[in-house]
Amino acid sequence: MDIVQAVILSIVEGATEFLPVSSTGHMILASYMMKIHDQAFVKTFTIAIQLGAIAAIVMLYYRRFLQSRQIYIKLGIAFIPTAIVGFLAYKTIKTYLFNPLGVSLALVAGGIVLIAIDKQVVARESRYAAPEDISYKNAFFIGLIQCLSMIPGVSRAAATIIGGVFNGLDKKQATEFSFLLAVPTMLAATGYDLLKTDAVVGSAEIMLLACGFIGAFLSAWVAVMLFVRFVQNHGFKVFGYYRIVIGIVFLLYLTMSGPASLLKNL
Repeated sequence: MDIVQAVILSIVEGATEFLPVSSTGHMILASYMMKIHDQAFVKTFTIAIQLGAIAAIVMLYYRRFLQSRQIYIKLGIAFIPTAIVGFLAYKTIKTYLFNPLGVSLALVAGGIVLIAIDKQVVARESRYAAPEDISYKNAFFIGLIQCLSMIPGVSRAAATIIGGVFNGLDKKQATEFSFLLAVPTMLAATGYDLLKTDAVVGSAEIMLLACGFIGAFLSAWVAVMLFVRFVQNHGFKVFGYYRIVIGIVFLLYLTMSGPASLLKNL
């Protein structure tokens, strides 16, 4: 992987991490199209630069973390199901689901779901004054729904935002709760993945990681600011259409690459 590819992947990561479009899916597809998906360091890189995106959320929402201890309790409860399922299913998910074909199908399916429930999501009113006021039970159920995002192509942001809306939050509060829940979830997932990696990291790789961290941080910052403004006045239907288009385009790409390409990803 060279510096240009590192920058491209970091922008893809930051721009998609907190949108309901699946950052993991986009990273898999991007690395596949650049023909670097089989490199051991690329897998480590795509995991490590998530820390840049996490840092952007911490910087943007640091006041929320300082306001009340309740937010830590609610996030902790929501994180429990993901931690348990992730630990138990880690090997199976990495072995069988991290492939372009599965991602493409998941993108299309997720897009259909977003379009189908768009009106319900937009119309929902909150039962709570702030995200941290959510009940323990509702926080736990959001965490359960987040477990679906372990399937590459099923967006963590989409799962938690939908889960939040159907558990008492309005779309803006659900979006904020999704951002905040990303911090413990992504820290744990990134840390566990890095412990499992066997890639060798030298001075050249450290430079690429530094560029990736900065790129993911900056692109995530911009994406989150724009996304929050967008959801205040719109629903999520546009992201549903986007997912379907991207999924279909890549399915066509795999088909045009030949039967061997499709069979390799089954």
